[in-house]
Amino acid sequence: MSELDVKKFNRILSIYVQLQSRNWITAKQFADRYQVSVRTIYRDIKALENAGVPIYNEQGKGYALVEGYKIPPTIFTKNEAYSFVIAEKLMENFADKKMSFHFSSALHKMKAVLRSSEKENVALIEDQFLIFDTTSSKTTNEMLSVLLESIVSKKQIKILYQKPGESKPDERLLEPIGIFYEHDYWYFMAFCYLRNDYRQFRIDRVKQIVNINNLFNREHKPLDYFLNEKKQMEVQKTTVKILAPKKSAHYFNWDRNSYGFVSEKEQNDKMELTFETTTNLQYFARWFLMYSVEADIVEPPELKQLVADLLKKAIEKS
Repeated sequence: MSELDVKKFNRILSIYVQLQSRNWITAKQFADRYQVSVRTIYRDIKALENAGVPIYNEQGKGYALVEGYKIPPTIFTKNEAYSFVIAEKLMENFADKKMSFHFSSALHKMKAVLRSSEKENVALIEDQFLIFDTTSSKTTNEMLSVLLESIVSKKQIKILYQKPGESKPDERLLEPIGIFYEHDYWYFMAFCYLRNDYRQFRIDRVKQIVNINNLFNREHKPLDYFLNEKKQMEVQKTTVKILAPKKSAHYFNWDRNSYGFVSEKEQNDKMELTFETTTNLQYFARWFLMYSVEADIVEPPELKQLVADLLKKAIEKS
């Protein structure tokens, strides 16, 4: 068998496995994954059908195995079997209890089809691979499960969200679109009706979460769209430093994290606030105007000029 034939065989086998694990998948998704043309995927699907695999095609949805098709037990390699142990340990420590329980239940079913030698090896390393308590394991409770249910059912949620520096949590009506893990914390991205925009929320700051029966009012782009947008913005950061009297510095606590707040330090009777902002400086200038009577801009000079220009326009209009 030539190298080309081996690649084709492996690709067709992978397509078969993917069809087992998902309800619907499009030819384009297959093509993007395996970096081949859509026409090549059509030929691969045809090869599977000729081999007796019952594949159903629906326009707009893609391909799926015919419901009720029985798949024979799978034989896993040694390394695949070991990966089960690692996955289970990670789920125990990084997911909430409810999700971890369901994952463990599913994993037991998968372990049931292992050969005897594989079962012995898996049992041997289960006690030799440990993850100690993490921040996320203590704070997610059952919120991940509620969020996933909301995303799948496309139903809104209400949360009480505790922002840093605020004495009381505020209520948010949200449409969650995705969950991600970053810097030892779970986050989720959602459309926020209070802000009328997309925002990310840290799950350990959610004090209460309720799944309500209202369906989403809009279509949302996938999570990776927002994460890619976030990465692009983070590349272009501007350092901003603001000096405010100690008695007035707390005014900035409201929404300062949305503008890239990093740290604060005392300077005699004042506080220096540092921001690494990815926000357009025009927007930052308008936000700063709310506190301009109480504070001064240390840097950058462009921000000082933008604030001065905005004040000049306001005076000219009055």
